[in-house]
Amino acid sequence: MKSIDSLYTKAKINYFHNPNYTAENYPEALNPIISSSLCDDAIKEISQWENYTETPLHNLDNLTKTINVSRIDYKDESTRFGLGSFKALGGAYAVLIELQKTLTEQLNEIVTLQDIRNGKYQEHLKNITIVTATDGNHGRSVAWGCQSFGCACKIYIHKEVSEGRKTAMESFGAEVIRVQGNYEDSVQEAEKSRANGWILVSDTSYPGYTEVPRFVMAGYTVMIKEALQQLQAQTSSSPTHIFVQGGCGGLPAAICAYLWLHLSEKRPRFIVVEPKLADCLIQSAMNNRPTLVDIQEESIMAGLSCGEVSSIGWDILSQGTNDFLAIDDNLIAPTMQSLAKDACSKNPIVGGESAVAGLAALIATTENAELSQSLGIDQNSHILILGTEGATDPEIYQQLVGKTAAQVLA
Repeated sequence: MKSIDSLYTKAKINYFHNPNYTAENYPEALNPIISSSLCDDAIKEISQWENYTETPLHNLDNLTKTINVSRIDYKDESTRFGLGSFKALGGAYAVLIELQKTLTEQLNEIVTLQDIRNGKYQEHLKNITIVTATDGNHGRSVAWGCQSFGCACKIYIHKEVSEGRKTAMESFGAEVIRVQGNYEDSVQEAEKSRANGWILVSDTSYPGYTEVPRFVMAGYTVMIKEALQQLQAQTSSSPTHIFVQGGCGGLPAAICAYLWLHLSEKRPRFIVVEPKLADCLIQSAMNNRPTLVDIQEESIMAGLSCGEVSSIGWDILSQGTNDFLAIDDNLIAPTMQSLAKDACSKNPIVGGESAVAGLAALIATTENAELSQSLGIDQNSHILILGTEGATDPEIYQQLVGKTAAQVLA
């Protein structure tokens, strides 16, 4: 990136510094949501799955020079288990946990996760149905998990979910049901379907439904554990800032909790980024309570187009987040294009629409002296970005970047 696109220079970012942030040790009151043992169990299990491998951590050295910071690292989830998204870590893991719980109750015997993975309960699993709601990536993970472990899968999607994402879920054997309305409407339909005896595996929590999302969030911590280990191996520098995509809050809460548990007061400045069109987290922070946003127009950042905050996610974010940012959609395509060529690093990177939100916010921030100062970003800053997905919808990716993912990496 030899020069900064004028879009970044002119970008108007909504910013809110969280007055409720605490630098103290991880509160014991949050352990029932996410604890060290919950994370350790998820990491141990997922690391045993077939085809598990760490995803790459890229140093964005070219961009580092352009925007004048010390270092930028980009955790690239585009290859995770062949599903192209960090969501593979959470949904499938929660499916496995719920199947273990259900079989234990039905059979009144000790059921291990390994036995489920190895097909011991294949005949019983055929009679179990998992259901969820999604805007794409979580549903793909749940569908993949159901296919891998041998149970049935039903998925509700809203009217704006692309056909490409619908087809991807169906390729794993899921029955996909499209409903009118937005993401929150699909969540409500999935909740109602529990009356059929189906098991709901949602990545968002709400009153009366908080247990399963804990396991989804625990699965996500694999990503940040890997990133911290990779950083330790690559550099003596520790991140001063981390930019994390928002959505309903499950992902940033999981990352925030892990960093808080393991780094305490030494954890990096934690910055949550979301679309202006779906800014439920920044609105919740401003109102000091979970706030529902009625989405009038779906964001191009499909995975972040959520209007309702995860209740348990908010319990963590309300105390552990330093800053909330909301950005315009028009920053996304240029950021995806910059990753796809040598503007950011020596090698091209495939980053999807939701993956680049944090990176787009960082670039725009460095073009705003006042905001940079507010976030404490300067030439000594070491930034960690979580690139949460690749080209999860190939058609949309090609439209925005001008090339297919394969052409970018060729």
